[in-house]
Amino acid sequence: MTGSLFGYAQNASCMIDGPSQFDFYSGGGLDIAFLGFGQIDAQGNVNASKLGGMPVGPGGFIDIAQNARKVVFVGTFDAKGAKMAAGEGQLRIEQHGAVQKFVQAVDQITFSGPEALRQGQDVLYVTERAVFALVEGGLRLIEVAPGVDVRSDLLDRMAFAPEVGPQVAPMASVHFMA
Repeated sequence: MTGSLFGYAQNASCMIDGPSQFDFYSGGGLDIAFLGFGQIDAQGNVNASKLGGMPVGPGGFIDIAQNARKVVFVGTFDAKGAKMAAGEGQLRIEQHGAVQKFVQAVDQITFSGPEALRQGQDVLYVTERAVFALVEGGLRLIEVAPGVDVRSDLLDRMAFAPEVGPQVAPMASVHFMA
């Protein structure tokens, strides 16, 4: 639900009290989690708790992210003023955002990439332009939206160089139809 009812559900099939819900997370109950991000760095660390210099707190983010077998971080590639258009199976970037989200080092670590690797978690970082996977050594570019120039729309707009393999797949063009 939205607005002041955010956090409530209609026609719920199950209700669990807060402590039991966190026991479920900690006990390995999550196969996959989809979470947002504010910043991502060269080691795959994520900041979702200190945005624009303001601490917003992690809530249950840490419990969810560190215990799910697979974590998919979803967000825009950059922020503040980004303008894009989709059509004919392509993404067109009309204006890049003023705030870089792929930084050399995050302002605060809310999720640890190196710890995720140690635990054997499968981690993806999905944006409208590209998909990255967490690998030993940091991020690997694995998919790019059709119409996006890898050099000028991605790599030149990141504070670090992700691994770019010889077989970067295109995202399905059906996602970019008008």
